[in-house]
Amino acid sequence: MRNTYERKIWSMHSLTERIKQQALQLGFDKVGVAPAVFLDEESTHLEQWLFRGYHGTMEWMARNFEKRVDPRVILSGAKSVIAVAMNYYADVRHSDDAATGKISRYAWGDDYHEIVTDRLDKLLEIIKAMEPTAEGKVYVDTGPVMDKAWAQRAGIGWEGKHTNVITQEYGSWVFLGEIILNLELEYDSPATDHCGTCTLCIEACPTEAITEPYVLDSNLCISYLTIEHRGEIAEKVGEKFDRWIYGCDICQDVCPWNHKFSTPTQVQEFQPRESNVAPNLLEITKMSQEDFSEAFRKSPIKRTKHAGLQRNVQAVISNQSKIIQK
Repeated sequence: MRNTYERKIWSMHSLTERIKQQALQLGFDKVGVAPAVFLDEESTHLEQWLFRGYHGTMEWMARNFEKRVDPRVILSGAKSVIAVAMNYYADVRHSDDAATGKISRYAWGDDYHEIVTDRLDKLLEIIKAMEPTAEGKVYVDTGPVMDKAWAQRAGIGWEGKHTNVITQEYGSWVFLGEIILNLELEYDSPATDHCGTCTLCIEACPTEAITEPYVLDSNLCISYLTIEHRGEIAEKVGEKFDRWIYGCDICQDVCPWNHKFSTPTQVQEFQPRESNVAPNLLEITKMSQEDFSEAFRKSPIKRTKHAGLQRNVQAVISNQSKIIQK
């Protein structure tokens, strides 16, 4: 007969396996579990990053610091963090047509916040049915939670030199999410770094936003500037936008892991909207607020707002005009 300790271990293993099985059935491509503890190393890194002002105008990054580095502050009695990843890659190339803008692949389809959150909510309900004492909180890039840190600690993937999480199975084309849970589960080993000596992402960034391996200065990042930043864009940076009007995939496009392991997503909601793959720049300049709201309904692109998208397009058009004049 098993003793009390053995029964506890077996129960944890069984519950963990059932949770993972349910996560995969819900459409998540990877799932892992990490202990809900204070993020010591990550806390120091975040503190230094904020001190340098690398968060730009994202003032919320400096708020709720304790919650960001300790899930037990978010959920009293938290013992585990379930991390998930969902592949969103579409095997479609960005257009070379100068009359069109470029939108990051992650925003080609429907808003991932809604898709991933909905499935995590369902997973949490399933967990509560398995274990009535379960309590949890769901996060998908919407609260004071360090998604990439938990993905690494739960074995999903490692944070690459471009600061995106890279998985061995799907490259970095994945959305992340978490459930902070009050149940003790069987924990996975953290993911190890497989970037090696490669520096292609650092060399490819046109604005030199990756100031050193694993450190990104948002103030220079095309993705940040075209999505999160409010206000004017410095001309010397805007000149290097190429045709990016929402986000940027350059550092991911050159990553060897993405060349080798990119796999088309099976999630219908992430399939590219034709109008998002190669949007006509002049047509966007003519968009009213109403047109914008209709065109990007249920799309991540709505985050930049009508004014932000217009600003981005004008920066691209202005740069093209300068190139022609030369």
